Amino acid sequence: MTLTTIERHIVEEERRHGLTSGTLTNLLYDIAVAAKVISREVRRAGLTNIIGSTGDVNVQGETVQKLDIYANDLLSGYLAKSGRVCAIGSEELAKPIMVPEKQAGKYVVNLDPLDGSGNIAVNASIGTIFSILPKLGQGAATEADCLQPGRNQVAAGYVMYGSSTVFVYSTGLGVYGFTLDPTVGEFVLSHSRIRYPGHCKFYSINEGYASYWDEPTRRYIEWVKGIDPASHRPYGHRYIGAMVADFHRNMLEGGVFLYPRDNKDPQKTTGKLRLLFEANPMAFLAEQAGGAATTGTERILTITPTDLHQRVPVIVGMASEVERYENFVRQSH
Repeated sequence: MTLTTIERHIVEEERRHGLTSGTLTNLLYDIAVAAKVISREVRRAGLTNIIGSTGDVNVQGETVQKLDIYANDLLSGYLAKSGRVCAIGSEELAKPIMVPEKQAGKYVVNLDPLDGSGNIAVNASIGTIFSILPKLGQGAATEADCLQPGRNQVAAGYVMYGSSTVFVYSTGLGVYGFTLDPTVGEFVLSHSRIRYPGHCKFYSINEGYASYWDEPTRRYIEWVKGIDPASHRPYGHRYIGAMVADFHRNMLEGGVFLYPRDNKDPQKTTGKLRLLFEANPMAFLAEQAGGAATTGTERILTITPTDLHQRVPVIVGMASEVERYENFVRQSH
């Protein structure tokens, strides 16, 4: 049996489509290497005093976990020295890291170094999300290089640390998944040309916030719970608390992930998830797999960011379900 490693696959895809610079190939492989190290630490977390809170609060107002800091420092430090990156935005940092111009490359990386870090202590799935953008113009990079609409992404992906470690990415030529084979220490192609299946099976939303939802969201969730064999309802409810894990299941098996705006926190009425670090990369992957992503009123990839930590509502998954949710929103106006 021939094993297709992630490095070989990326190189072959570049050649097939006439992309010969190799810089993006190497940058994706840099992220894969860092992911292997994070995966190792996740598996040893209970033995290495890396579980638990640091006692600090990040720029999002969230409690910082030790593994958050480890993943952020590893990824940002490794990429900053790669020679391929000019700026790095991170969910954990108030401002982007600007690489000195003499050492800078032509790409920008926005990161959620550890998605779902609240799952660490209970040994549930967590992940890393990344978005790769081209540098704007000449000269030294600025924060504006990070603040680009999602449609400008040249690549995006995530790594899920679960029962196995899976690396999923797209460069705009389809979505591919690779599973880390511990016997050879490489990510090996396991999911080729991922596409959403024919009908929806699952919906993923935090039902504990139901009392805080707006009317369109309530009516949509009532609809998915309705009994109608012709439309395969009711859908099954699955919610892990790590966007990577819920998104991954829904893309492979058919589903929709929702983190709509709610009125639970007056400071987060625009949504909880970060546009640059979570919404944009997942929207890019969803569209490449035949799905869609919306805030409820606009396509996520068309939004021009105004702030590094801008939040938006996110409904992402099967195109038919995203459109259905938007119809419920339109009907409420």
